[in-house]
Amino acid sequence: MAVLAISPAFAQKQRAREFGIPFDGKPGTHNAITDVPGVMVGYKTKISGKGKMEPEKGPVRTGVTVILPKGKSDEPYAAGWFCLNGDGEMTGTTYIDEYGGTSGAIGITNTNSVGVVRDAIGEWNLKNFKSTELFDFSFGLPVVAETWDGLLNDINGLHVSKEDVFEALDKASSGKIAEGNVGGGTGMSLFLFKGGSGTSSRVVKIGEKEYIVGAFVQGNFGARTDLVIAGVPVGQEMKDDAKIVLNNPYKDGSIIVVIGTDAPMLPMMLKQIAKRASLGVARTGGLGRNSSGDIFLAFSTVAPKPNSDGTILTWDSVSKDYMDRLYEATVQATEEAIINALMAAETMDGINGNVIYEIPKDRLKNVMKKYNRLKK
Repeated sequence: MAVLAISPAFAQKQRAREFGIPFDGKPGTHNAITDVPGVMVGYKTKISGKGKMEPEKGPVRTGVTVILPKGKSDEPYAAGWFCLNGDGEMTGTTYIDEYGGTSGAIGITNTNSVGVVRDAIGEWNLKNFKSTELFDFSFGLPVVAETWDGLLNDINGLHVSKEDVFEALDKASSGKIAEGNVGGGTGMSLFLFKGGSGTSSRVVKIGEKEYIVGAFVQGNFGARTDLVIAGVPVGQEMKDDAKIVLNNPYKDGSIIVVIGTDAPMLPMMLKQIAKRASLGVARTGGLGRNSSGDIFLAFSTVAPKPNSDGTILTWDSVSKDYMDRLYEATVQATEEAIINALMAAETMDGINGNVIYEIPKDRLKNVMKKYNRLKK
């Protein structure tokens, strides 16, 4: 099978902010989740075949994304999660609920590949972090989430392999990362324009210290008429500007949001952060429709510290009185990450000649100008 392996440092297209779309807040250096110190992202993108679908052969338009909160290590991190609408899957969440954190990479892929990605992350952990303890728990309970790419991809062909996951993990890096038709986002749609992977970040100052809040999304949701960009009803204005592959223009998909930060927080606070991703989705017009899996994870790279004999853990945490600044950053970064995914994605064909069209940039520019919401 011919595949396209895209480095996470792949040259970025013009992003939403560069296009002139105004967003609130101050972004980090790369305006990406990788602005959080130690966080890495890896992709494996699989594109092959054309025309009529042949089950198990293709066409293939899929992939896998991995986010490593503590780099290529098995160090623990604090976490919390939230489900806005449950027509979807995220593994490992019961452990997070019980113990307030987890370890290892976070995977995002297509609906039918959650199992293989979960198992591959666990196997990669075993190879890289094998324990000498009596009970080896190196495999862990990996967190893997999904959205459905069956409009373009032979999803029942199960084309994501464990070797694909290993490659994404091995090649994961920090710095600038690609967006749009890459990794798990390869075959996704967003407001029935082409969608996929997107990211953004915000700088937050609390006291004398600055923290980063980063968002990564795999966007595959929204009816055409739902779309809002920087307060402009773009979907209403552009409802006839690009063909819709579905007979039902209101059929929805899903969105996975991963929020990362280096601000110290308790697990219950991270759950509150995960909830605020919903508001970033809402800013773009998301409604949490019936057929959408809207599942959000938040992590902090600051883990609790054990005492000398390991009997006591000590947690550092931002004061509750300053959480609003982190909530605001979460909403802002989530909103921009979604629009970045939309702007980076390109028209793609797939099974049976289905085509999902990218958002027409010239038309978008005119709409934003009409509402006086485009920076010069």
